[in-house]
Amino acid sequence: MPPAAECVPWLAAGRASRRLVLVVVFVALLLDNMLLTVVVPIVPTFLYTTEYEGANSSLAPAQTEPAPTALKAPPFSSMFSYFDNTTVTVSGSTSAVGLANGTGSSRPPQPPTSSPPPPRDCPEGEEFLAKENVRVGLLFASKALVQLVVNPFVGLLTNRIGYHIPMFIGFIIMFLSSVMFAFSGTYTLLFIARALQGIGSSFSSVAGLGMLASVYTDDFERGNTMGIALGGLALGVLIGAPFGSVMYEFVGKSSPFLVLAFLSLLDGALQLCILQPSKISPESAKGTPVFTLLRDPYILVAAGALCFSNMGVAMLEPTLPIWMMQTMCSPKWQLGMAFLPASISYLIGTNLFGMLANRMGRWLCSLVGMAVVGISLLCVPLAKNIYGLIGPNGGLGFAIGMVDSSMMPIMGYLVDLRHTSVYGNVYAIADVAFCMGFAIGPSTGGAIVRAIGFPWLMIIIGVINIAYAPLCWYLRNPPAKEEKIAILSQECPMQTTSYSTQKTLRDFPLADESDVEAENAE
Repeated sequence: MPPAAECVPWLAAGRASRRLVLVVVFVALLLDNMLLTVVVPIVPTFLYTTEYEGANSSLAPAQTEPAPTALKAPPFSSMFSYFDNTTVTVSGSTSAVGLANGTGSSRPPQPPTSSPPPPRDCPEGEEFLAKENVRVGLLFASKALVQLVVNPFVGLLTNRIGYHIPMFIGFIIMFLSSVMFAFSGTYTLLFIARALQGIGSSFSSVAGLGMLASVYTDDFERGNTMGIALGGLALGVLIGAPFGSVMYEFVGKSSPFLVLAFLSLLDGALQLCILQPSKISPESAKGTPVFTLLRDPYILVAAGALCFSNMGVAMLEPTLPIWMMQTMCSPKWQLGMAFLPASISYLIGTNLFGMLANRMGRWLCSLVGMAVVGISLLCVPLAKNIYGLIGPNGGLGFAIGMVDSSMMPIMGYLVDLRHTSVYGNVYAIADVAFCMGFAIGPSTGGAIVRAIGFPWLMIIIGVINIAYAPLCWYLRNPPAKEEKIAILSQECPMQTTSYSTQKTLRDFPLADESDVEAENAE
């Protein structure tokens, strides 16, 4: 029986197309990052509603139950005074005996002279919200912590069995995580679902980026392709938070996760058609070990840029919604919309600098990007309402797009230049750098906010980014290893003298009779 690809001509052509491989990776990164950010506006308000308000509502009947009195309370709650023609509100604690004896207070309550009461949308429970910063930060960080541990093993796995099967495993785990998010009603279950997503993200990210690097071998093409793929990541971040906040406000908590689970099934069908996930295709060459790559200072500089630039937005995810609830009294739908400027500008930045970074110098692009990240973070606490967040968040997203679209191609270029051109391990390191940012950021950000406040958190991470930016200068012209020195001649051609030989060139592989044939040809 002929295989399905031979029966369906377009399927066979699709499996040979590099563009469709790019589409598969684009969709996988899109859905992964939609699930990453869709929980940002949902989890803080969901936990506040279920734990704080739920606990208070259960205590409310006991607190509001009136104490038994000797005489029946009067059937009215106010009295009209004919003396000064005013209506006097009778307190619930005033007894009927006091009213009959004239000892009840007839003076109307004086209006408070202090600040006016808070708006209706401001949440109560300041202490609960302060503690929630830490808990929400740990929940968000659990995904990155798990991904941090799993990434090196996925890199080794891709070297042995190829990229297709790990990509499909990532789809399966992401589908399970989406369904679990939809039906989780406690902090513990949400924590497990978030950690499970980290395993799926590790498979999808490492395998997807490694597959692109192996398919697009030209450095300029690879830079453009990585920019497009990161555009899928950016689009997921762009859609996720606003989509989650609107669906949670008007439809319900489960609805955005069920939509993502359905889209994950479509992604799985696309992978079955294009990637043939049952096919094992190991790399022809043995990849450079992870620990050898980690000893390369240029790879460490690039990974550090990825880590610190993304750590800023990772710290904002758990802390900014709660800060908005406390200082701006923002409704639920605004908590996700606050990230919209960052997402739109990140989408623009990754696609724009995927092409421009190679011309202006990827090291310079990342240096400027990290400086702008730091300045934008310093400006976030200056916002007084959601409109004041548009500028800082927009600059933050655009600058992170500059760094990501520059550093991801540099990671592949450094492996080509200084190591074996097998990309699973180096993109595992790149994903580890992302994960360290998204693990350290939320877990420490919540604790720092509780200790010294949200503005100081932004100052600390902003100064770190500005201080790290000059290190990108070292990526301007990284040297090649001795065995890779021939690659430099493509970019820096040297004058060479050609010599001709009279001996006939022999075909490879050499046979035993090859020397005899060469002598006869002479």
